Amino acid sequence: MNGQTPDAEPYNYLQLSNRLKPDMDKYSATWWQTATGYQIYPRSFCDSNGDGIGDIQGIISKLDYLEYLGIEFIWLSPVYDSPMADNGYDIRDYQSIAAEFGSLKDMDELICEAHARGIGIVMDLVINHTSCEHAWFKASKKSEDCQEHDFYIWRDPAPDGGAPDNQQACFGGSAWHFAHEIGKYYFGYFSAAQPDLNWQNPKLREKIYAMMNWWLDRGIAGFRMDVISLIGKDVDRRQYEEGPYLHTFLQEMNRKTLSERNVVTIGESWSVCPQTALLYCGRNRHELDMVFQFNHIMADWEPGLGKFNRKPFNLVTLKHVLNEWQATLADDGWNSLFLSNHDLPRQVSKYGDDGEYRVRSAQMLATIIHLMKGTPFIYQGEEIGMTNVCFERLDQFRDIETLGHYAEQAKLGVSESDFIAGANTNGRDNARTPMQWTAGPNAGFSAGEPWIDVNPNYSEINVEAEQSNGDGILAYYRKLISLRKSLPIITHGRFVPHAEDHPQILAFSRQIDGTRLSVLANFSAKSINFDVPESMAVEGACLIHNMRERSKLEGPLALAPYEAIAVLGDIG
Repeated sequence: MNGQTPDAEPYNYLQLSNRLKPDMDKYSATWWQTATGYQIYPRSFCDSNGDGIGDIQGIISKLDYLEYLGIEFIWLSPVYDSPMADNGYDIRDYQSIAAEFGSLKDMDELICEAHARGIGIVMDLVINHTSCEHAWFKASKKSEDCQEHDFYIWRDPAPDGGAPDNQQACFGGSAWHFAHEIGKYYFGYFSAAQPDLNWQNPKLREKIYAMMNWWLDRGIAGFRMDVISLIGKDVDRRQYEEGPYLHTFLQEMNRKTLSERNVVTIGESWSVCPQTALLYCGRNRHELDMVFQFNHIMADWEPGLGKFNRKPFNLVTLKHVLNEWQATLADDGWNSLFLSNHDLPRQVSKYGDDGEYRVRSAQMLATIIHLMKGTPFIYQGEEIGMTNVCFERLDQFRDIETLGHYAEQAKLGVSESDFIAGANTNGRDNARTPMQWTAGPNAGFSAGEPWIDVNPNYSEINVEAEQSNGDGILAYYRKLISLRKSLPIITHGRFVPHAEDHPQILAFSRQIDGTRLSVLANFSAKSINFDVPESMAVEGACLIHNMRERSKLEGPLALAPYEAIAVLGDIG
């Protein structure tokens, strides 16, 4: 595809796929197993009315592009009514749309127009907490006698009138917040603006299930469940993640809302590990379809210091995590595949090279993620190789987490410049700069002033430029998405890791019905000579490559910087 001459004439991979069709019944897949998901962060995707904030009509205007890309469902970050203390992850009304994003009529139009293009809408469900402006919370702090009071977690002050204990909030400060109206403290695991719901209350749970069914009846394709592993917490024992009641609640939720519907559910958890994964998504658990786990993301965080103090990237560590998850969910459950989202830095900046080898390394990263077993997720802009931004001033940041951590770090003597350097590497605003559509003003995102600065490299990196480049990142993603729909070996082939301790090469194969798909990726900016293990050697069709087409992977191979290749053939 890059104008290189193949070293042998490949046979057509579709012919090989056709040969497998008689056995397809035993590999029948649910719709979301062959699909590719695409996350949209609405505030930064496309602004239709010039107010500088992305909106639902902006998303509708880009549905043809998403159909062209080939994705089959959109994970839509929250568009519910919200005061936006955490950019929509603080919900004021679950059954209303935030005015800056549009209206419920716009949302219905989005669901309908997306469906007409074969695209489902997966809503982001935030039910660990609400906004402090939610009607339930307003009622709960007026009286201990109203039913809504027990919808939240309340405690009396300590004997000195202060917080009940020293539990800390994720975004900084105490997790206990005083309500003057009632003279008690409520628990906000993230911030004062996001009071935690008390899932022990059955009346609360029924209201949540009714709301979920209301959305499902409107035609959405499922839910991505934000920090869902927190809902079973026991605050007094300081058991937050995967608390003692979690799976009881998830099983009840499944019975009340999901079990009779052909939808997809993805639970986000920062604590789930291979040992607990099947408790969520095992086929006999009746809870969720898959989980977003972050073991591979946290692998380079400094223990106790978190993401703002990263260790140097270690490919061997990353491979061990990914391979363990593949092994754990080999025969039960299902993997979600991703390297980036709205909370993470841009993947080409973190794992690849956002300079000289930006295009090639972006294609390499896509190769490994999309050819593993599971459902791949693309975060908006990933498919064109968008990079981290380089802010110079603190007032350019918008993220509540980043700003909260700066206040704490400043007290410890960390300079503003040092903090900004860390935030530019790992902060959440990296993923939230506006989608880069064109080389025109504001990257074609908005006719007004964007809510957050556009990355200055939009003149080079944008959708319009990528659509005219047959060898670009976007074209590469389209091919990977198409291959997943065509070949059962990608959805259901057994995953076999190779060269697990090699510091620069990521290698694996997929196998099904006497057929092998072998994948090689050079994770470095250096050329490497690699001896292909006999267990992954293959000759056949080159499915995809970002450098040189090869129909054979065997013996010693010279791999260029960030080269990736996948070859499909029969097992000898």
